[in-house]
Amino acid sequence: MPLGTLDRTPPPFFRQGASALSKLMVCSALALFLMVADARFKMTQPLRAVVATLLYPVQWIAIRPVQLLKNSGQYFESLQSAQASEAAARVKLALQSQRASQVEQLSQENARLRNLLALRERITTPAAAAEVLYDAADPYTRRVIIDKGMLQGMEAGSPVIDESGVLGQVTRVHPLISEVTLVTDRDQAIPVLNARTGARSVAFGDPITRGGALELRFMAGNADVQAGDVLTTSGVDGVYPPGLPVAKVISVERRADSAFARISCAPQAQVDGARHVMVLKPVAAQLPPRPVPDDVAPVKRGGRK
Repeated sequence: MPLGTLDRTPPPFFRQGASALSKLMVCSALALFLMVADARFKMTQPLRAVVATLLYPVQWIAIRPVQLLKNSGQYFESLQSAQASEAAARVKLALQSQRASQVEQLSQENARLRNLLALRERITTPAAAAEVLYDAADPYTRRVIIDKGMLQGMEAGSPVIDESGVLGQVTRVHPLISEVTLVTDRDQAIPVLNARTGARSVAFGDPITRGGALELRFMAGNADVQAGDVLTTSGVDGVYPPGLPVAKVISVERRADSAFARISCAPQAQVDGARHVMVLKPVAAQLPPRPVPDDVAPVKRGGRK
């Protein structure tokens, strides 16, 4: 039999329907539609919240062995290390006691001056304690997951601090957990104040340089910034309370070919090892609402009598 007369089509038993190229095009179009819909209209937000709620027990069970091993290592800590920690804690307590007496005196003086000038009292920010469960799975972001969510009153935009300074900001809230974006994330920016000079600026996350740091951008080359300057929150953004430690300047590069200086800062908070944190309420939620402007009555032009 000639080869040209053979039927080269597969038997009906092996027919698979649409071709692989058609399936690839349909799946790619569907994936592109879902990405655009999620980015513009937040269509998958309820589904993400449901999935996060269902996976929370599994995540809680999976993290327990790691926490058990970590606690076991802490339990078998050497006596010398424990004594060194106790001595450091005593020195820190003595310094804090001295500062507390000074702070009390300054607080009384501040209250008298505010009463004298009839100024509004400083805002006391409500806070809630939370625990860091694990780091986010996305390798291109710097985020952690805490064990408080919508049911515990968490809000998107709330500042998060630890015992050393500002850790980040709540960017996504689920029913039982919340996602915190660290200050070293590339999309994070925080208004800061130089405690030495009083100059305001904005610190941006720089996760690549020095393994995770911050950078003061758009600072003039002749700006009065030195290594060792402490940066605190300025409070002008309506999110962070003023006076919280953010970072410390570690290097200042003034280049002749650029009008701006390259300023690198190290975060004060333990962005890589924070365990227990405090979630603050945004400052804007505590401020009184803006007064509604009165309608300006139209001016009537008077005619000549």
